[in-house]
Formats: sequence, structure tokens, C-alpha cells
Amino acid sequence: MKKSLKYTLMLLVLVMIAAGCGNNKEAESTPEAAAPAANATEPVKIKVASLIPPMTDILEIVKPLLKEDGVDMDVVILSDNVQPNEALANKEVDANFFQHVPYMEQFNASKGSKLVEVQPVYDAIYGGYSKRYKAIADLPEGATLVMANDPSNIGRSLQMFAKAGLIKLKEGAGIQATQADITENAKKFKFQEVDLLMLARMLDDADLVAMTPAYASPLGLTPKKDALITEGNDSEFTISLVAREDNKDSDAIQKLAKRISGPEVKKFLEDNYAEIALPAF
Repeated sequence: MKKSLKYTLMLLVLVMIAAGCGNNKEAESTPEAAAPAANATEPVKIKVASLIPPMTDILEIVKPLLKEDGVDMDVVILSDNVQPNEALANKEVDANFFQHVPYMEQFNASKGSKLVEVQPVYDAIYGGYSKRYKAIADLPEGATLVMANDPSNIGRSLQMFAKAGLIKLKEGAGIQATQADITENAKKFKFQEVDLLMLARMLDDADLVAMTPAYASPLGLTPKKDALITEGNDSEFTISLVAREDNKDSDAIQKLAKRISGPEVKKFLEDNYAEIALPAF
């Protein structure tokens, strides 16, 4: 009887040990146990909105570099110059790259959003182009001058026209100038305000079109060779990486800021856009 009880107890102990080992192996093989190690190696995903080259080209250069930093960037190309800011403000994307700070500030003022500049990237030389005339002095009385219809670019264009002697503006109007601030228009020029993405098309219909190289370049036009007038370099209008107040200091956005102002981007601008886009870093 004693021997039988002893054997029974030993058998129970062996069964319990075996069961314990089995549970440990099962725990080690569960997804929950493996998850921390897997998650540690997964890249952080971000979305960045943009519009056209060279902004989109720069983002494509930066994309594989960010992968090395553990950031997987999805470039979202949108169709107009309002969507990138709306998408960013609504947290549909994490950053955008298409605008200068005055345009961003105008959007913030009108929408109550909190978009912020993270990194200046390049200065685009603003100019006035014409298919009909070779010199600014050739513009006839009543000529039509076209500019983008957002407040920041209206002020920018009017300042350039005033600097070229085409008009005079109220003193102190600055980049907030509107047509109401024109104090002298000796040749009775007409001014037409259109959507930013319509500027290139207006070259066939207007006498002079004010635009950045991003819209002139696809037409084979450069400021140095083809613009009748230019504003010169102005850091107020530097094309910049923009994020939100609540995510501008995040690790992924800061890594993007570092890469977008890195030597690879500088070389790309110098090799491909030397006449129209000057690195701002």
C-alpha cells in the first residue's frame, strides 16, 4: 500500500512539472510575448503633403534616407494649394512642404489653425513672365497683369510691380498690400487674381504673369533668362517644411527636418535648380 501511494505521488509530481513546462513554452510562443521585440524594429509612419516639383522631388530624395532613421514617409500629392494645409490642420497628414511662411500665417489667421514652420528649405526667385513682350518697358497701356489670388502672393506681386516702377503703393503696405493700396497706376494696368495652379495657363491670355519658379520651370522658363522683372531674394518667402504646434518637436518630424536640410538635398538643388531655387540652410 505504501509503495503504491509513493508511486502515485511521484506520478502526480511529474505530471505537474510537465504541465508547467508546457505552459511556459506556450507563453513564450504567444504573439503578446513576441510583440515588444517586433514593434521595436518597425519604422514610424508619417504622411507629408505636397504639390509639385521640386518639392515632391526633394521629398523623394529624403524618403530612403528617412528609412535609415527608422521613419517610413508616405508622400501625399494633392491637387490645389489649400488642401495641404487643411489636411495638416485636420491631422490627416503630419507635415506639408509647398509654401512660404506668409502663406501659412494667412491660413492660420483665416482658419484659427496652429501650423508652424519647422525648417526653411529653399528661396524661390519670384518673377514676372510674358509671352508677348521682351522688356518691361514694352508693356502697353491697359496691359493685364496676373497674380495668385491668396493674400500673401497678392502683396508679394504688388510689391514686385512697385519695385519695377509699374505702380506705386501706399507707404507701409508691405506684403499685406492689396489693389486698394495702389496709389498710382499711370499706364492704367488691369490686375487679375487667379488660383495659384492657374498661373502657367494664364501666360497665353495675359500680358505679364507673376509666379515662382515652381510654376515657370515646367514651361522652360527661368528667372535669370526669361523674367521681365524679379523681386530678388527674400527670406520672408522661403519654401519651408511645415508641421503643427502639437507635433513639430516629435522625433519623426525632427528627423525629417534634418534630412530635408541635408547635403543630399543641397546638392540636388545646386545640380538641378541652381538658377531658380537657392538652398536656405
